[in-house]
Amino acid sequence: MLILARQVGTSAPARLGITASRKIGGAVVRNRAKRLVRAAFRAVPELFAPGVDLVVIVRKPLTEQKLADVIAEWKGAAGKLAQRVKGLLARAPEAANTRARG
Repeated sequence: MLILARQVGTSAPARLGITASRKIGGAVVRNRAKRLVRAAFRAVPELFAPGVDLVVIVRKPLTEQKLADVIAEWKGAAGKLAQRVKGLLARAPEAANTRARG
């Protein structure tokens, strides 16, 4: 997964956008991947600072993964993501785009 982040404001809750192309599989595979990412986002809200929009690009099918696997992957990348979001919030809004691989 590739996670893109952008600052939108300081008081708004974090928002999530998900994209999964047909390269990873049919509609069933893509929708399952999006459901897993959405559920992981809701399960660990403490990983995402308020005022940040996240876009997750699913690059591989998540057919073998469970929700706990996706959450563990996000928690493993939490340090890098938190560091980038912290820097993002410190910058001006017009220059506040970043990427984090997870």
